[in-house]
Amino acid sequence: MAHLRFLIQSFSSGGTMKAQFITAAEVAKIMGVSRTKAYQIVRDMNNELKEQGYLTINGKCPLRYFQQKFYGLEIGSDSNR
Repeated sequence: MAHLRFLIQSFSSGGTMKAQFITAAEVAKIMGVSRTKAYQIVRDMNNELKEQGYLTINGKCPLRYFQQKFYGLEIGSDSNR
């Protein structure tokens, strides 16, 4: 969880805006996996989102979706910020 807090804090831009997406390279670093495995994880999450009708970006996925999938955090909950 400390990695996640660091990631969210490091994305802060002047304390007003946080990144909305996480890259495969960041997933690799946080999870301690290879970049190839991280791209596979991101691709799988994006495929799930596509099936739900969302638009996706190759090599990136929504940070909140990553948090939900791997940390069990509920999307939309104020306690996750």
